[in-house]
Amino acid sequence: MYFNAQRFFVFVSLMVVAASHAEGNWANWRGPTFNGIAADADPPLTWSESENIRWKTALPGDGQSTPIIWGDRIFLQTAIPLTEETTDFDATKATRPIIGRYRFEVLCLDKTSGKILWATPVCEAVPHQGQHPSTSLAPYSPVTDGNHVWASFGSRGLYCLDFDGNIVWQHALIQMKIAGPFGEGSSPALADGAVIVVADHEGESKIFAFEKDTGEIRWERDRDEPSTWATPLPVSVDGRVEVITSANNFIRSYDAKTGDVIWRCAGLTDCAALTPIVSEGKVYCATGFRGNALLAIELGHRGDLTGTDAIALSNNDYPMSHVPTPLIYNGNFYTFEEYKNVFSAYDAETGETIIDRVRMREFKQVYGSPMGAAGRIYIPGRNGVTLVLEAGNEINKLATNTLDDVLDASPVAIGNELFLRGRKNMYCIAKQ
Repeated sequence: MYFNAQRFFVFVSLMVVAASHAEGNWANWRGPTFNGIAADADPPLTWSESENIRWKTALPGDGQSTPIIWGDRIFLQTAIPLTEETTDFDATKATRPIIGRYRFEVLCLDKTSGKILWATPVCEAVPHQGQHPSTSLAPYSPVTDGNHVWASFGSRGLYCLDFDGNIVWQHALIQMKIAGPFGEGSSPALADGAVIVVADHEGESKIFAFEKDTGEIRWERDRDEPSTWATPLPVSVDGRVEVITSANNFIRSYDAKTGDVIWRCAGLTDCAALTPIVSEGKVYCATGFRGNALLAIELGHRGDLTGTDAIALSNNDYPMSHVPTPLIYNGNFYTFEEYKNVFSAYDAETGETIIDRVRMREFKQVYGSPMGAAGRIYIPGRNGVTLVLEAGNEINKLATNTLDDVLDASPVAIGNELFLRGRKNMYCIAKQ
């Protein structure tokens, strides 16, 4: 494949499902514009278990999926153990064995009251692979178009439900063997009327496009990739819908209609888990495991872009997160190293360091991705702390808020409400 280095104007926009820009919707992982920004929201600054809690709902089972919201409904996923946990696991490998049989469910909550409207079991299964004790068997976030909800449970299949909780169609996926104890985690995405699912693992990796209404396979492609966890990103470039995937060997852009690879680019490190981000006509892809890598690639090109001037920014020295997807907000690229609890920021255009490795001692560990709203950055922690920072070129801590839960999912903000999914509870936070 060849690259034409000639510069040209290209119209780039984030591809969103129909009407997902409508006020009050958070239709997919990372929100209405796929970048973790709640542009029209002004959520509370402070809260606790006794302050600014509009409602709190205990959730069945266990899960880490970030909820999605459409109108007055909240959707999320959970895995409920049906048998007792076994104890014969090797602690030196930081894994636990199969706990037994699970029931996998999609939940729907009323956005106003927090009441569970329905809980639909989609399957029961004995998971085939152990995992790290900090992970769950329901890490995927669902996606909706306002009429149906699509929920992936990875090796347990893909399910389409209506808003009353009825299963419309279902499709088996690959039984994946994931590297290490990290578990599964790439959420589905909607692109040009198709549900896109990436299944990268230690076997024959694939990417699928299912017709969203019928579940028929539009296309599938083999991927020469080991285990990855990054959610695919739909983007519209000059009227063509592309699906960008981040992976160890290559970042790739697929034509959503045909599955053809439009372009690819090497340069990331192992264990790609961070969802690509589009900003100002470029896609930013990063990794932070066994080395760091950040690439900003101009959209609108074709072919193998490795080492070409389509790469607007490349750096292997910036500290990068491994689990939380970074945030590009008001021109700055914010990243959080979850195991070191270190916060950094760079100018997204020039790569200039803005904030250099500031340790946030409020946290013990962070899995959830930061969210931007009302000029603030919301960062949730696994110890129940959510730190609120002013978005800018300096560290200005506005609030430190603590809840009695483990916050592994990412924040969601709509209007003046903030929604936080814990491992045990779902919270709606609003100024009282």
